[in-house]
Amino acid sequence: MLVAERYDMIVKLVNEKGSMRVTELSERCQVTEETIRRDLDRLERQGLLKRSHGGAVSVKDEQPETPFSEREIMHTEEKRRIAEEAVRLIQPQDRILLDASTTAWYMAASLPDIPLTVLTNSIRVATQLSNREKIEVISTGGQLVSRSLSFVGPLAERSLETYYVNKLFLSCKGLHLERGISESNELQARVKQKMVGMADQVILLADASKFGVQAFAHVMDLGEVDHLITDTRLPQETIRQLEERELHMTIV
Repeated sequence: MLVAERYDMIVKLVNEKGSMRVTELSERCQVTEETIRRDLDRLERQGLLKRSHGGAVSVKDEQPETPFSEREIMHTEEKRRIAEEAVRLIQPQDRILLDASTTAWYMAASLPDIPLTVLTNSIRVATQLSNREKIEVISTGGQLVSRSLSFVGPLAERSLETYYVNKLFLSCKGLHLERGISESNELQARVKQKMVGMADQVILLADASKFGVQAFAHVMDLGEVDHLITDTRLPQETIRQLEERELHMTIV
């Protein structure tokens, strides 16, 4: 059995049963328990299952994507402050990428009308910027997700491969100090992975509610973030841990 086939088999078994022990997976896959533990660690980092004591549990039905209309009114003041701080990092002639997060939408609302190129997979961001004469707006296109008003899927991913930007501004569903940045579903995660790969600088906009959350699909490791902007509700212990990682951080 190839390694990729074993990964698929493990995820399928865990999803079917809801949970599986290391000993059971070892027998079914005909490999050592140590190999299974390494496999589970890797699959957990990818957001395909969750480790438990002695095995793994399914995350198949966890954390559906929250509609934009609901996210828009959650932690509003913190998101506005984060967005305003992010706008300060933008210079005339920059090529920037804004994701489909509500914080990116707040950024779009406060962007001055200066010469910029803005690439986005968000209908709300593109509409917000439509009356700015000096800002060139490029939309990815792709499969429309009505809950987030965003474009995802192969067409959106291929569109992103066409461009190159100075700065990426994105948010996430979850930020875990050990397991990294995660999203609600694989389609959103894949688009954001493409975004990260085409940007000189990755700027993560994450209010304190995102911390400690591990969502379904892994986007990137925390070490891939160049600059984190968060809010003052973040616990001092979390701030200390982030400082130990030497992550460039702004708290507003």
